[in-house]
Amino acid sequence: MRLTITRTILLVLLCLASTQFVLAQLSISGEIRPRAEFRDGFKTINTASQEAAFFVEQRSRLYLEYQNEKLGFQFSLQDVRIWGNTAQIYKSDPALTNVYEAWGEYKFNSNSSIRVGRQALNYDNARFLGNLDWAQQGRSHDVVKYMYQDSSGFSFHAGAAYNQNVVFEPGKLSSTYYEGINNYKSMQYLWLHKNWTTAQASLLLFNDGRQKTDSSQAFRQTYGFVGDKQLGNVKLGGELYYQGGKDQTGKEVNAWLAAVNVSVNTSFTPLTFGVDYLSGTNPNENTNQAFNPLYGTNHKFYGFMDYFYVGNNHGQNGQTSGLLDFYVQSKFKLGERSALIAHFHHFSSPTSIYATEGIGEELSMQLGEEIDLVYNLNLTPEVNFKLGYSQLFSTESLEAIKGGAERKGLNQWAWAMLSIKPTFYAK
Repeated sequence: MRLTITRTILLVLLCLASTQFVLAQLSISGEIRPRAEFRDGFKTINTASQEAAFFVEQRSRLYLEYQNEKLGFQFSLQDVRIWGNTAQIYKSDPALTNVYEAWGEYKFNSNSSIRVGRQALNYDNARFLGNLDWAQQGRSHDVVKYMYQDSSGFSFHAGAAYNQNVVFEPGKLSSTYYEGINNYKSMQYLWLHKNWTTAQASLLLFNDGRQKTDSSQAFRQTYGFVGDKQLGNVKLGGELYYQGGKDQTGKEVNAWLAAVNVSVNTSFTPLTFGVDYLSGTNPNENTNQAFNPLYGTNHKFYGFMDYFYVGNNHGQNGQTSGLLDFYVQSKFKLGERSALIAHFHHFSSPTSIYATEGIGEELSMQLGEEIDLVYNLNLTPEVNFKLGYSQLFSTESLEAIKGGAERKGLNQWAWAMLSIKPTFYAK
């Protein structure tokens, strides 16, 4: 069935490309992105009883975009699969084949428009709202969004969503209970942004409601500021977020994120020094003091090995410990088309850690260090190759907040990714 739908969509796109009324502003492009990964201590502590994992995962996408004076339209079809996960001859397919984006936009004038449908929300540095492009499936939202932008560099976005899990409309005659999906039931946000010649700043107000078992919603609010300023060869950046309201269990939320960084352009290589602080909850606290970067691209910030905030917990007694991350980042140019990206992280915990689950001897707050290396090569404007290697040096404290697994001593991850992004038609 999915294959039939895919073929139908492809035929529609070809017909559109051949018609005269869309020639002026139609773009059709594609993407093939296989990534091979060797995981030996990725996301969690490696143990002596575990064997390393190796696999190849591929993302394939087809993009259609159309624009005219009053209308915008984008449709992105994707297929995400592990090589060999489906037999050569098959009638069922466990791979993910879905629509990543499907939205339409009406333009009131040159400054303002409204967009409805499935779309990625990618704001500022993607700390809190990001498209999660590193993950092969990405992240997108079903949302209505109003957008305004003027010539002074001021932008304003307002969005809202209301989610429901109904397989087919005729079967839903009562109730709006939303279950079984790790997502908000309702959401509203405001984003204000201003550009200046050597600076920029953004404000974010985000309210998300999670379904509770008693059919009510628990509303959590996030307030954020992001800004940076260029001072000659030095760039200063800062972020401050606060979360309040209640989490899905009904606990009061009182959490913070603060981040500062300094980037310096030297004659040899650019250097960035920074620190991220995300508040956490002590094992026996009754309130939720752990900041949650809910819909951000967390892989970008807290080490490429994804030990923190990327679909896995770190904490004790069901709490999240938070994170204090001191880091240094650089990028070494190796040639006209190649570069080496190098990151170093020193992780520690802002909350108490104990030898066993929330009790016993109090351990050090030091969690360990991580080194991330990525070789980047642009083969052509449409073809890119990346090769990465990361290693994390864990401590007893990190072992304790990652489930108490006994360390083998070496946590490493290697990967290679080829991205092919052709443009089939653009006019």
